Amino acid sequence: MKKLGFGCMRLPLTQPQDAASVDLEQCRQMVDLFLARGFTYFDTAYFYHNRQSECFVRQMLVERHPRSAFVLADKMPLGILGEKTAEDQDRIFHEQLEKCGVDYFDYYLLHCIDEENYAIAQRLDTFSYLAQKKAEGKIRRLGFSFHDSAAFLDQVLTAHPEMDFVQLQINYLDWEDPLIQSRLCYETARRHQKPVVVMEPVKGGQLANLSQPVAELLHAHAPGASPASWAIRFAAGLDGVMMVLSGMSSLEQVADNTQFMDAFTPLTPEERTITVQAAQMLRQEGAIPCTACSYCTAGCPQAIPIPALFTLYNNQVRAPRPDRRETYQALTQSQHAASACISCGQCAAACPQHLDIPTLLHQQVAPAFER
Repeated sequence: MKKLGFGCMRLPLTQPQDAASVDLEQCRQMVDLFLARGFTYFDTAYFYHNRQSECFVRQMLVERHPRSAFVLADKMPLGILGEKTAEDQDRIFHEQLEKCGVDYFDYYLLHCIDEENYAIAQRLDTFSYLAQKKAEGKIRRLGFSFHDSAAFLDQVLTAHPEMDFVQLQINYLDWEDPLIQSRLCYETARRHQKPVVVMEPVKGGQLANLSQPVAELLHAHAPGASPASWAIRFAAGLDGVMMVLSGMSSLEQVADNTQFMDAFTPLTPEERTITVQAAQMLRQEGAIPCTACSYCTAGCPQAIPIPALFTLYNNQVRAPRPDRRETYQALTQSQHAASACISCGQCAAACPQHLDIPTLLHQQVAPAFER
């Protein structure tokens, strides 16, 4: 397979604040171009797009192309199984097959393994359950996505050497981050000789939408290369990386990504040094390292559009504009503002980036737009 995968978490929307308002016509064009250029890997999950991503995958891909033309990955949503039984995971697995319109998954993952979700998987014996599904031919390759420390990853891989692969968050901004531990987790997976699937190579779009100084740094070395190409090539060039997922949100993004990944070349040592400089500059800007996965919003009692507010704040940090206050007011008119956060903490518990979201809302976003 070519190393670029189509992530189905950030599909284009017709209504920006409605994650279920996917622009299916544009999605069909994106899928067709992706396949026409020889790329085959698609990644979805139970939670994406208000739990409708799997249905959209069926409509834009499965119903329109032969099963042999694509490779499909899905995930067991451990985060909702805390108070469930083993029978619930069986029900969910078969629901996913039906929603996607397939008889088997090429790749299947335990979704978002951290200490809390691992405990759920242990209680429900999820590893054994999915191994049985693999033996039945319902899963071709079994792995897990991971959001925790490298030491805990070592513990999980030691306990479960039967895993075929591991999915990690890897990008040049998180490479040395002490919370994400991108490099350390990657090195741990390689010690266990596990192929790596990369998620968040562009960190939710942050490494595609750069401030002018950082963009100029990259442009000076490679005038024709998009910022996204630097980020994706950084991850794809690592030894043992079998696939890099990109949550593409437009036909233009598919066209760009498939163009530079069609004749993929890893970053040179000089280019990797430049990404170190870029990461240092980005950290100094003070942007909130949110990837806009939206896991935080599902249970928010105040209905705060957290990822949208963080994105607006980051845009203001990188390129201040007075009209963004009006954008903020329009965005929060029908939903609660940052200052409405009651600090219940459910968002922080759900965040795979380990962000203290209530503090960020009260101490950074609210002062920037509400005073």
